[in-house]
Amino acid sequence: MIWRSWLLAAAATVLVVPAAFAQQDGATAKAVMKGADGADHGEVTLTQTPSGVLLRATLTGLPPGPHGFHFHAVGACEPPFESAGGHYNPDEKKHGFMAEEGPHAGDMPNVTADAEGNATVEILTTLVSLEKDAGNTVFDEDGTSLMVHAGPDDYATDPSGGSGDRIACGVVE
Repeated sequence: MIWRSWLLAAAATVLVVPAAFAQQDGATAKAVMKGADGADHGEVTLTQTPSGVLLRATLTGLPPGPHGFHFHAVGACEPPFESAGGHYNPDEKKHGFMAEEGPHAGDMPNVTADAEGNATVEILTTLVSLEKDAGNTVFDEDGTSLMVHAGPDDYATDPSGGSGDRIACGVVE
């Protein structure tokens, strides 16, 4: 019963969409994901659609299993990635889809790497925008970054979901 309530709440703000989702015309951006050692961990493309921002992520070289995946408040990825700040949160909400006063604009579903460390995912989020004048734009004064964490996000623990170390980061450009 709790799972069903959480799923409905998450679906209201962030959707994982099938690969067949049609490309929409609009603003675009990308983030090249790098590890603290400089290793390549894939790329995320972002497209503004009439329904929100569509992220298409192809991630590589991750530990197998689920990982927290978030927008962070600063467009900087200097290892160990603390330069990226906390989760992107222009509306000062609590962390997580399960939080009564949440979620952060940067909160997204976990991504799961397969046994070879690869993850391919599409996520549609209504919590951020690529429109430069929007209050939730990823192109604010100091930019934003995308972060992959070592462990899964529990969707509740404030401020970061208990997802652990920051293992891959990419500046949204």
